[in-house]
Amino acid sequence: MELRRGIPLLLQQFTALLKKNLLLSWRNPRATLIQLLAAFIFTLLLFCSDKATNNDSSAANTPAVKHPAAAPPPPIPPCDERRFFLRKPCFDFVWSGNGSARLNRIVRGIMANNPGRRIAAAKVKSFRTKKEVDSWLFANQIHCAAALHLGEVNATVITYGLQANSSDPNRMLGSRWSTNPASEFLIPLQAAAEREIARSILGDPNFKWTVGMKEFAHPAAPIRQPGTSSTTSAPAFFLAFTMFGFVLQISALVTEKELKLRQAMSTMGLYDSAYWLSWIVWEGIFAAISSLLLVLFGLMFKFDFFWKNSFAVVYLVFFLFQFNMVGYAFMLSNFISKASSATAVGFSVFIIGFITQVMTSDVFPYASNISITVKTIWSLFPPNLLAIALMRLSDATEDPSGVGISWSSRGKCLSGIPNCEMTLNDVYIWLLATAFLWFALAIYLDNIIPNAYGVRKSILYFLTPSYWIGKGGNQTEGGVCSCTGSLPRQENVTPDDEDVLEEENTVKRDLLEGTVDQTVALQIRGLVKTYAGTRKAGGGCCSCCSCKKTLPYHAIRGLSMNIAKDQLFCLLGPNGAGKTTAINCLTGIAPATSGDALIYGHSIRGSGGMSSIRKLMGVCPQFDILWDALSGEEHLHLFASIKGIPPPKIKEVAKELLDKVRLTNAAKVRSRSYSGGMKRRLSVAIALIGDPKLIILDEPTTGMDPISRRHVWDTILEAKQRSAIILTTHSMEEADVLSDRIGIMAKGRLRCIGTSIRLKSKFGAGFIANLSFVGNADHRQDEVEENGNAIHQEAVKQFFRHHLALAPTEATKSFMTFVIPRDRETLLTNLFAELEERRAAFGIGDIQLGLSTLQEVFLRIAREAELETATAEGRFLTLNLNSGASIQIPVGARFVGIPATESSENPRGVMVEVYWEADDGGSLCISGHSEEMPIPPNVQPTVQAGVAPVTKRCFFGKSQPVYGMVIDPNQITQQTS
Repeated sequence: MELRRGIPLLLQQFTALLKKNLLLSWRNPRATLIQLLAAFIFTLLLFCSDKATNNDSSAANTPAVKHPAAAPPPPIPPCDERRFFLRKPCFDFVWSGNGSARLNRIVRGIMANNPGRRIAAAKVKSFRTKKEVDSWLFANQIHCAAALHLGEVNATVITYGLQANSSDPNRMLGSRWSTNPASEFLIPLQAAAEREIARSILGDPNFKWTVGMKEFAHPAAPIRQPGTSSTTSAPAFFLAFTMFGFVLQISALVTEKELKLRQAMSTMGLYDSAYWLSWIVWEGIFAAISSLLLVLFGLMFKFDFFWKNSFAVVYLVFFLFQFNMVGYAFMLSNFISKASSATAVGFSVFIIGFITQVMTSDVFPYASNISITVKTIWSLFPPNLLAIALMRLSDATEDPSGVGISWSSRGKCLSGIPNCEMTLNDVYIWLLATAFLWFALAIYLDNIIPNAYGVRKSILYFLTPSYWIGKGGNQTEGGVCSCTGSLPRQENVTPDDEDVLEEENTVKRDLLEGTVDQTVALQIRGLVKTYAGTRKAGGGCCSCCSCKKTLPYHAIRGLSMNIAKDQLFCLLGPNGAGKTTAINCLTGIAPATSGDALIYGHSIRGSGGMSSIRKLMGVCPQFDILWDALSGEEHLHLFASIKGIPPPKIKEVAKELLDKVRLTNAAKVRSRSYSGGMKRRLSVAIALIGDPKLIILDEPTTGMDPISRRHVWDTILEAKQRSAIILTTHSMEEADVLSDRIGIMAKGRLRCIGTSIRLKSKFGAGFIANLSFVGNADHRQDEVEENGNAIHQEAVKQFFRHHLALAPTEATKSFMTFVIPRDRETLLTNLFAELEERRAAFGIGDIQLGLSTLQEVFLRIAREAELETATAEGRFLTLNLNSGASIQIPVGARFVGIPATESSENPRGVMVEVYWEADDGGSLCISGHSEEMPIPPNVQPTVQAGVAPVTKRCFFGKSQPVYGMVIDPNQITQQTS
């Protein structure tokens, strides 16, 4: 089937991802509804806050005044009153002209004759000139509210001037908290100065000076608290409104990353551009809708902020801010690995934004005396831009006579606003420009920040041609690698198995010659994957301040092999063997430390090569990577679109695959309702989309019932006719049935490779003899029967011990199993002939002889690999003996000598053979042991390094564990032969 490429595929992927986002939002109605209703909720809260603030006024209206009455001016107030917010020490007023005695007497009169309160000398400060007053006021800001400047021209002419401090330290709290310098300070000081000047000129200190004040006549008017909601509460409410979408955006992106959903789409060939474009468009649509709702609800609640300002002007502010926050969320998502952290990040942004909103004004940082660097840095935080935009819109509607900002006046500052350097047009430009900056940073950081597997690109990756044209990464031409003659670095370890050595030599020869066999689908060339060690603080009773260092972990140690086209290769190994790591390297999920792999001539080293490889590959990961809210059919439609299946054939392909994995009846059921086996079948179906040339199946049948497993096997065998398949499994039966060749890995190395029969004949224990016993001839008493069977079983044990030096690996009252090594095959004819003759004497009912199983081969390879490093790494298991004692043995030890068992009968002591099995995860565990038997002569047990072979008592009174002595199985074989 011809798959789509280039721009048509990009558009197809974009459409599919957009549909996916729509379905996920539709099926999560609670989150979607909250996000849409957030505009109404926060507008309602703002309305209630505004009403509560206005109702807090002493009266609903200012009464009409037709005939105002005159009233005397107030006295000069004390600067200590808290409502003035003057700094300590404060002064009631300062004055200039103290060089004149006459002027000094006038000021003393002002202080002494202040109505209701005499002004203390300590509360007045004098200067000689006006310039000195200005210098002091500049150096001691907000320590005095007013200044009086006196001048004596002649005996009949005295001049005066008044100066008020217009700085308002409470502007951020709103005008209701501010003081008016004219009414509070200038008028009282003016009245007092004129009174005392008149008395000085007339020479009458008791001259009556009566001055009255009265307001203009006016009709009744509503009391308005300018700025109570539009400049203080509103920014916080509007910022909180956007945080809902902000948190959901981060959560959605991080969830797909955390659950490896994006990784699964990438392995199917998803373009990064399609992924990011789909999210930008989707979140942009949500931003447009929610901004529209916010403006409409603002109009519904009749806020002047929305009614007086142009609809387009207000809408554009909120839309561009939300769109900017979308980019900001995308950028921040690169630093978050858990979706649960998204809420904390969103709350932190809200708190910081709330604080910076309060600080943002025309005084700071958008003032002419603030450097452009500070303004630029301040404007890079989106809530700051929202704050200055809301300030402009609020300033235009605070006054009842304000007409708001129209579309044509959006680029102008309102008259009467000092230091206005940022218009709404400037805010629009900043919001739009920084939005694209965040999007660009999000994409850039997504490429250079290492993911959980350490994958990252160069910080200058966008300058490489391979990123833009999809070429590079050691491409090949005509099946021949263009970079020849260079062997990959790998560990200097010679394989123990000649088949593995031959496989490696074949790969090395191809590499040096620069050729690739046309029948080979995958060639792995000395693949190495090493995880760096770490350092962390640690300590104990003797080293409280030590620094613990973990050594580098070698997950893969120079893996080399060929996998032919139309071949199913089964990769086996216990947990930690390196199977999944190898698959991660082949699929581009994890970068190889060194070495390479060619998949149909394309190298895995480099993004260009992986882009080509993913078009040829299908992957069923070890763990199901599915959206709970999507059905099986929708999953297949999505991944088929990503793969490039032509749209007219997507439904047909999905239906066919669902039928193959027996999910037709559950096609429209959401995957959250699937059983574990059904999810695995869906994952297998996804891997088969588009008839890939290489299919990687990582434990595909885990959790399936036998019938479903059989159907999946048939599907895999059918796919093998068109594709090369790599299969990992813990089921030896599955490997035996499906595989053409089998490789067993352990400790990061390939230990053996070949067909199933080859491995059984080469590594199997040999033959398995199963003997069943009949009851005693006298069946009248159970006790007699049991005694008879016990006698027969002991006789059989002596027979096998005498002829083959073997003990049973398994024994019950009526059944016994012996594993006969391959090197004793020549003895079997005479042995079983004699056993047949003595069958009645031994009470044997049936004798069965068979070959070793693949399970036994796997256990042997795994056991020997574990034993290589178990002692050095301190990996021991407890073996419970029949005597009730227990000893510690290294993982994988087969023959173990028991310490302190020497006697006259057994001068070398006794030993047991340990039986191992693999658990469900493929890890080795003890299944049992043989009866104790004498250690043969000339056998040298190995005392475990660093541990005591006998029990000792330490000064804490606790017993140290007893460690068994490992015996090389080859020594046992040599003794018996």
